[in-house]
Amino acid sequence: MERNKVKLNLSYYKGIDYYSDGEVEDELLEIVRNYNSYDKILHNNERWPILYHLSPIRWNLLEWYPFDKEASLLEIGAGCGALTGLFCKQVNQVTAVELSRKRAEIISERCKDHDNLEILVGNMEDIRFEKKFDFITLIGVLEYAGKYISGPQPHKKFIELVRSFLKPNGTLIIAIENKFGLKYWAGAREDHSGKLFESIEGYLDNDGVETFSRMELEELLIASGMTNNQFYYPLPDYKLPNQIYSDHYLPKPGAARITPNYDRNRYLMFNEQSTFNQIVENNQFPFFANSFLTFSRQGDE
Repeated sequence: MERNKVKLNLSYYKGIDYYSDGEVEDELLEIVRNYNSYDKILHNNERWPILYHLSPIRWNLLEWYPFDKEASLLEIGAGCGALTGLFCKQVNQVTAVELSRKRAEIISERCKDHDNLEILVGNMEDIRFEKKFDFITLIGVLEYAGKYISGPQPHKKFIELVRSFLKPNGTLIIAIENKFGLKYWAGAREDHSGKLFESIEGYLDNDGVETFSRMELEELLIASGMTNNQFYYPLPDYKLPNQIYSDHYLPKPGAARITPNYDRNRYLMFNEQSTFNQIVENNQFPFFANSFLTFSRQGDE
């Protein structure tokens, strides 16, 4: 029997999986146990959880980034390990934190050949680390702080907590939806609630999940002690990106098409591509980008 090299740490697990995609996670566990390649599965299956968790396109988000091969990385909210394997290839030591034991088992199975990975199952507020990290990632995680971090200003508190685990010259990497993303104006439903225009209207009736504009996110980072922030813009979004732009290289007209909503139906309120071209020509792309990818450091370097 093939040996699993991953260390699965249940010291902080309280016996409850607080976050789950439901029964499909049992299916995902069987898939990663029995298949080395997911191409055939993805070709024959149109369900969003299968695509989101298993698509190799997920790696486009950070496969290009020049990680230090000798670095340590803390992946918070690792999900079902869509990016964990990439991190294991790119840095020396990876620590993944996940609320769900089932998801942690999925990560362990799909990364079983990596001997530089430890998975901690539990809530970040309960976990104590004996070391600090060169990189910390929050990929699709910050927006949930209101659900899992206690007290006022949970997003600020969460970033401050995460910052305490960074080395003095470490980098915090965040990927998150833009509350004013063009796709939401054009008829796509809010990614988390499925409601039309919820983020644009300011989350008038939200359940603790909240995304931010570029200005709000930058202000939140600075208020939390992360004063050096670089913004990138994945298209169509950070989940399945095929293009990534920066403030130094913004898109030209014609770079975008209609943004798909793989997990639910969407409306077409107007010609999204023509509107995108107008936004780009008027230098407003950073405000309307669907997602942000940020690299944040302490200090001015």
